[in-house]
Amino acid sequence: MNFLIKVAVNAVALWVAAWLVPGIGFGDGKFGSKFATVVLVALVFGLVNAVVKPIAKFLSFPVIILTLGLFTFIVNAFMLQLTEWIADPLGLSFTINHFFWDAVLGAIVITIVSVVLGWVLPDGDDD
Repeated sequence: MNFLIKVAVNAVALWVAAWLVPGIGFGDGKFGSKFATVVLVALVFGLVNAVVKPIAKFLSFPVIILTLGLFTFIVNAFMLQLTEWIADPLGLSFTINHFFWDAVLGAIVITIVSVVLGWVLPDGDDD
């Protein structure tokens, strides 16, 4: 159940980022509906964050410390860009036009939405 909540939070955060940042978009891919595309991209984004992000944060730890944590947004933007690269061969229509502005702004929006939804939704760790 916790996994489904995280995928739903990612889906909402990605949708809000696509709605607010003009360079991020979802189209109708091979799976037909935009809703299915958003959910499947959120699943890919969750897997990328679970597998690649810890490695990227470990390798960029000195830069994260040097920038007082601001480089984390660049790491998050890279995860978003990596999600786009993986989504394309899977037939998911998820696009980011420019890495720096669109992906970084999208990463900031996704972080804010995820934090807000994390406060609102239960995480299942209260046991």
